[in-house]
Amino acid sequence: MSELLVDFITTLDGYASGEGWPGFWGLEGPEYLAWLGEQPSATYLMGANTYRLMSGFATGEIPPGEDGFRPEEEASLDELARAPKVVFSSSLEEPLTWANCTLVRDDAVEAVRALKASGPGLLSTLGSLGLSRSLLRAGLVDRFRVVMFPVITGATGEERIYDGYPDVALEMTGSRTFDGRIQLVEYRPRVLDHPPLGAPA
Repeated sequence: MSELLVDFITTLDGYASGEGWPGFWGLEGPEYLAWLGEQPSATYLMGANTYRLMSGFATGEIPPGEDGFRPEEEASLDELARAPKVVFSSSLEEPLTWANCTLVRDDAVEAVRALKASGPGLLSTLGSLGLSRSLLRAGLVDRFRVVMFPVITGATGEERIYDGYPDVALEMTGSRTFDGRIQLVEYRPRVLDHPPLGAPA
């Protein structure tokens, strides 16, 4: 059976991006980038919005406010282009232009359940906050990994990661600090039926 990883990068206050901020909030360092390059191969899962964003970058669109991609960002895009990817959408049309993408119109939760049962390997979300939330709520997530960058974007933050989540107990399975400032934590999640003191009235 495949293992499903939900994988986020975030600010300390839980935002996935921020207006006027570069990729990785401009705070990535050599240790973190080296670790990214060492990650095992995976099949990436995403929704339509993430597909549109990332496929645009893959064809040369430059993020607003930036002059171009840094070498490490170009290498990451090349790796993603080579990796198998599954896109869940009812609005996109085939053929998808980004290489190695499969479009799935069926219910994402049931499709991922079938993918997990189909054989070994790693499945990993790519962005896609709504998809990740649905998979977690359905109890399909085996590993929940967050890389926190040392910045608070209360004024400019966009895409609050945890809005709409159920209550979830998290058993820590690993942690690491990169470049003296970037904190990775990894958990085994368990969705709760109610908080420890009982269901709210």
